[in-house]
Amino acid sequence: MRPVLARFRLVVLSCFGVAIGGCLADPARADQAPFTCTILPGDEIASIAMTNPLASDASCIVTCRFSTTKYDNNPQITCAKSVPSGKEVEMCRLTSGGDKFVKLTGGNADCLGLSNPSSE
Repeated sequence: MRPVLARFRLVVLSCFGVAIGGCLADPARADQAPFTCTILPGDEIASIAMTNPLASDASCIVTCRFSTTKYDNNPQITCAKSVPSGKEVEMCRLTSGGDKFVKLTGGNADCLGLSNPSSE
């Protein structure tokens, strides 16, 4: 169980860093981004991928929610990292914790352009 907690802490800290970075940068709006939440063969791992739709590198965040074979076990994963302009990248993977994933129940993704200090 400890690796799951460590991964959760890393995701939370990454999201916090993205949020703080957004507050310190010039005001900008997040743009919705195309994403996929794919249950991989075996039904115990999900792959989260997204594409940066912006014309520049961006800080992106994606969240996917799944149902599993166990009642009231609906894992959610949130991944955040810098994504190159126009590129599709795998943001992260989530294990089901032993229960098989059944289906995607929801999700969203956004990108916020990174400021370029050399242009100021």
